[in-house]
Amino acid sequence: MPEIELSAGTIEYTDTGDGAGETVVLVHGLAFDGSVWDALVADLREDFRVVVPVLPLGSHRRPMRPSADLSAQGVADLLAEFLERLDLREVTLVQNDAGTAQLLPGVRDERIARLVLTSCEALDNYPPGVQGRTLLAASRVPGGLFLLLQSFRVPFLAAMRSSLGGMTVRGIPYERVRRWYRPLLTDRAIRRDLARFLRSTQKDTYLRAAERLRHFDRPALVAWGAEDRMMPPRTGRRLAELLPQGHYVEIPEAGTLVPMDNPAALAHELRRFIGETS
Repeated sequence: MPEIELSAGTIEYTDTGDGAGETVVLVHGLAFDGSVWDALVADLREDFRVVVPVLPLGSHRRPMRPSADLSAQGVADLLAEFLERLDLREVTLVQNDAGTAQLLPGVRDERIARLVLTSCEALDNYPPGVQGRTLLAASRVPGGLFLLLQSFRVPFLAAMRSSLGGMTVRGIPYERVRRWYRPLLTDRAIRRDLARFLRSTQKDTYLRAAERLRHFDRPALVAWGAEDRMMPPRTGRRLAELLPQGHYVEIPEAGTLVPMDNPAALAHELRRFIGETS
């Protein structure tokens, strides 16, 4: 994977660079990497330039500098820096699971032409669900995060509804789980990065972001997993209502991990949204 040196450290990314259309930037969530978007990238790459950064949220392979700001806003600022360094303009920014992209409007949004939020942390649902609350609690107990992460060594435990199994309708191949969690299980510095992110959690982060979203004057699509239990569809509907140009759709047969559960339906909605707003 290509890499780029940013203020917080080295970021890996993928860049199809061969689409004839506009640039789509796909942003993954907590303890996932860019592979959560693989099926969507394969669908979109003929028509768009698709760029997928690997943010320091637990599945990254290059630890960040000890001085890096790994709060939610710090990671959002790193995403903005990534867009600037690659000189990506007029991008369609697509977010899943984490709420990172919501923290740019009204702060560092000059390169965003359109915003797409698929099932993600938002409003008062932060940290989200039993999974999010469990991670947060574990990060605040000495050794707690390390012990919790050991459960991802066991396929049955990783597939439980209180774990990754609760984020998907179709299930996740265990080979993918091993890819995502290998850095956390084998590298103390990666666990340090994730712990710093979790310990910086402020419950009103996305409520404050929502006030800025009310003034985001560009097209916005909220595409929510119809069967999402961790990020309930009512949260998505509330998000769409507060965005001045917000439009809400539900993706059938999808939980939180919309791009894995139903990438074809999501790709269809993205194509239609970009086509109608170009």
